[in-house]
Amino acid sequence: MEGLSLLFVYGEYMDVNMKIIARIHTDFPEKFGIPRQSGLIDELEGVIVFEPEYRNEASLKGLDGFSHIWLIWQFSEAVREGFQPTVRPPRLGGNTKMGVFATRSPFRPNSIGLSAVRLIAIEKKENLGTVLRVGGADLMDGTPIFDIKPYLPFVDCRADAIGGFADEVKDYALKVYFPEKLLEILPQNKRKSVIAVLSNDPRPSYQNDDREYGLSFAGYNITFIVNDGVLTVLAVEKLNNN
Repeated sequence: MEGLSLLFVYGEYMDVNMKIIARIHTDFPEKFGIPRQSGLIDELEGVIVFEPEYRNEASLKGLDGFSHIWLIWQFSEAVREGFQPTVRPPRLGGNTKMGVFATRSPFRPNSIGLSAVRLIAIEKKENLGTVLRVGGADLMDGTPIFDIKPYLPFVDCRADAIGGFADEVKDYALKVYFPEKLLEILPQNKRKSVIAVLSNDPRPSYQNDDREYGLSFAGYNITFIVNDGVLTVLAVEKLNNN
């Protein structure tokens, strides 16, 4: 699959092809519960699998010297026609409008996302070629990736940067009560990461009620409620498609 856009150069429009070079595989089969930014939950791991035509080990030479990488990817579940100049950031309660270019909303003229993730390992997999194992990703399972670039601390990290209205929103961390008998249903290597996801409050920011929610994660459905800043897990069920 390729995305197509137009570039105006020297008085003429030229076709620009965006090629999907890889897809990432994560524990999130749907959007609900995915961290709102990359790096918020470092325990989350994902595997980047290159498309067959880009499974050339030479293209990764030197990448093992970097601790983090940038992913340029597509909000594949938010592709829409038309331009909407303002959006309602969830972290502002869903009622305040901001310019789309002052937010990281997925609803953009071009549905492109940018994430900085930790490069855990570069591994060879049978039938998949060389893959990248990453931590802290905020992407849904199967998300198409357009490009990968190394993270350069001396230019990409700005200590004096100002975060605008995003610096003013409150911390949404929740206390999590996960009964031991329910936690033991999950694979041991997924328990720490799911608790981190739940403590990050997966609910839409404009929802602050005691309704029951269901989170699909790593092949399981986790039902929970939130009361007075405490998230309580009610049930854990294995999904049939796992």
